[in-house]
Amino acid sequence: MNRRTVLRSLALLTTGFAGCGGSGQRETGYGDWFENVANFEGTVDRTGRESVRVAVGAQGNGGGFAFEPAAVAVSPGTVIDWVWTGVGGEHNVVAEDGSFSSEYARSEGYTYSRQFDQGGVHLYYCKPHVSLGMKGAIRVDG
Repeated sequence: MNRRTVLRSLALLTTGFAGCGGSGQRETGYGDWFENVANFEGTVDRTGRESVRVAVGAQGNGGGFAFEPAAVAVSPGTVIDWVWTGVGGEHNVVAEDGSFSSEYARSEGYTYSRQFDQGGVHLYYCKPHVSLGMKGAIRVDG
């Protein structure tokens, strides 16, 4: 093994650990999106499922001001069901790029659903609580 091979292997190993532990800030596609999100602990893998539930108004960021899970990986065609907990006041779900937006709601059980067909990262937030860190991401793998 030569020096170049060793350095390349170390670089690959270091890159592989970039999203492990800590705040998870280095996970691909998120940039600094989760910088002030207290409940972000990495991306939850839900690939292969037809639908995935994300709680709106989960505990985090100083109260009922979080999406749970904050980041989720899914397969193309997966339906995300955002379901309100009834905690934290009035919430909504708004795509950072403007591609989707729910109504404001506060009632427990209110649901907003959207199917994700295109691969990539879809960042979103709750408009009234974005400054508190109420942000999330859907990563569509494939």
